[in-house]
Amino acid sequence: MNKKLQPDRIIIFDTTLRDGEQCPGATLNVEEKLLVARQLARLGVDVIEAGFAFASPGDFEAVQKIAQDTGTEDGPTICSLARAIKADIQAAAEAIKPAAHARIHTFISTSDIHLEYQLKKSRAEVLAIAEEMVAYAKSFVDDVEFSPMDAVRSDPEYLYQVLERTIAAGAKTVNIPDTVGYTTPSEFGEMIRGIKENVPNIDQAIISVHGHNDLGLAVANFLEAVKNGARQLECTINGIGERAGNASLEELVMALHVRRQYFNPYLGRPGSSEAPLTKIDTRQIYKTSRLVSNLTGMLVQPNKAIVGANAFAHESGIHQDGVLKNKLTYEIMDAQSIGLTDNLIVLGKHSGRNAFRTRLKELGFELSENELNKAFLRFKEVADKKKEITDWDLEAIVNDEIRQTPELFHLELVQVSCGDRTCPTATVTLRTPNGEELTDAAIGTGPVDAVYKAINRVVNVPNQLIEFSVQSVTAGIDALGEVTIRLRHNEQIFSGHAANTDIIVASAQAYVNALNRLYRAIQNTQSTVSESVREVVTQ
Repeated sequence: MNKKLQPDRIIIFDTTLRDGEQCPGATLNVEEKLLVARQLARLGVDVIEAGFAFASPGDFEAVQKIAQDTGTEDGPTICSLARAIKADIQAAAEAIKPAAHARIHTFISTSDIHLEYQLKKSRAEVLAIAEEMVAYAKSFVDDVEFSPMDAVRSDPEYLYQVLERTIAAGAKTVNIPDTVGYTTPSEFGEMIRGIKENVPNIDQAIISVHGHNDLGLAVANFLEAVKNGARQLECTINGIGERAGNASLEELVMALHVRRQYFNPYLGRPGSSEAPLTKIDTRQIYKTSRLVSNLTGMLVQPNKAIVGANAFAHESGIHQDGVLKNKLTYEIMDAQSIGLTDNLIVLGKHSGRNAFRTRLKELGFELSENELNKAFLRFKEVADKKKEITDWDLEAIVNDEIRQTPELFHLELVQVSCGDRTCPTATVTLRTPNGEELTDAAIGTGPVDAVYKAINRVVNVPNQLIEFSVQSVTAGIDALGEVTIRLRHNEQIFSGHAANTDIIVASAQAYVNALNRLYRAIQNTQSTVSESVREVVTQ
C-alpha cells in the first residue's frame, strides 16, 4: 500500500468559496474571497477549493488571485473545480498555475438518472470521458481529483469500474459525493467499505467524501465514512451551501477532536493517542465562522453546534451550578478551544496606534498600512462613544472596515425622528457615483423603514428587502450593533453588513453596502451587453 497516499490523519478540503458560495445570497466579490482564503489558511485547511474557474471571468480572477496570494509553499493546496470538458480543465489549470500546490478537481455524473436526463449519454461514453479528462487534467498538474457526481445513487458495479479507470488515468483523490443529501450513515459507511473492497487500485488514491445536509445527516455520514476508510472530508464553514447546505467543517473537526480516542483505531493509531486527527488550528474556528457569516450575510443560528451563540450558554440552574463547580459536568469542550475567549477589555480611547496594531496581530489580523489606518480611525470613533472596547468589538470594527464593497454610493448623513406619537421620518444625504450629493426624506412604519425609503428615493434602483437582522456584538447598552440585510433584484440576492453603536446608522450603512453590490452588478451587466454589441458591430 502506498503509505504516502494513505495518511493517518484526516485531510480537510474546504469548499466554502465554491459550493458554499452557491448558496442563494452568499455571493462574494474577489476581495472578500481573498479575505476568506487567508483566514482558511490561518485555520489550517489542507485544500481550498477556490472556485469554478470556467464559470465566469470573476470566478477565474478569484481563483487566480487566491492561488497567487494564499497558495504559498507552506500554504494550502489551491483547487479549481472543472467539468470533464477540455475548456473547463484548461481554465482551471491556468487559474491555479501561480499556486505552489495546485489541484484540478474534475467531475461527471455516473448515476443512471443523471446519464439519461442530464447528460443523455451511455455508461460506456461517460466511462471513456472520465478516463480521458482525468488524463488530460494530469497533463497540467500532478494533483488531480475526480468526482463521480451523484455517486450515492449510482450502480455500485459501474461506480467501481469508473473509479478504477480514473485512478489508473492519474487521479490521486477520488471523491464520493452524496450530491442530493439522500444517504444515511450506515449506507454511506457500507458504500465506502464496498469501494475499498472492490476497486483493485484504490490504495493508489485517497478516498474523499462530499455531502449535502438535506436530511440533516451530512456530518454523521462523513464520520461513518471515516470509520470505513475515507481520509478527506469536503466541507464548508458554518455548513453553508446549496439547499440545506454542506457538511459543517467546525462540527466535523471538533467531533474528531473531542472524540479522537474513539476515532484513533480507525486511523491506525493507539486508542489513547492525544495527537490531533487534523491540521486545523481549532482556536481559529470561531473567528472564521464569524468572518464567513458577516461576508455572506448568512447568520449562524443561535443553537448551531460549536459556533452558535448558545453553544456554550447555560440557562438551567442545575447546569449553571454544575459548570460553576466543574466545567466538565456539562461541557464536553472548552470555549477557548475554538477561539471564543473571555470578553476582556483590551483598549480604550487613549490607546495608541501601536497598541491597536499589536492587539490586532494577536487576534490574527494582518492588515496593510491603508487598512490599518481606516480601522484605527473607526476604532477612535467607536472609543469616543463606547468606554470599554473588547476583542469582539475590535473584530467587528476591523471586519466592517476592511471588507466593504467598493463605494459607489456613500452615506453622508442620516437623521431620524420617531416616537409613539410621532410619524417616523428620515432624512438622508448620499454622495452618488458621479460625486453629487443628494438629500431626500421619507416617512415609514418605523425609523429603519423610513431610512430605507429615503435611500431608495435617492438611489432609484428597484429592489425588495427580504431579510433584516440585528445582532449585538457584546452585552451592554453601548454595545456595537451589527446589521445584516439582503435584497432581491431580478432574482439575484445581494447582502450588506455594517456595525455601529447607533443601530439606525448601522442599518443605513448596511443597506447602502447592499445597494452598492446591486448597482455594481447592474453596471457589469450593462458593460457585458455593450461589449457584445460592439463585437456584433465589428463582425
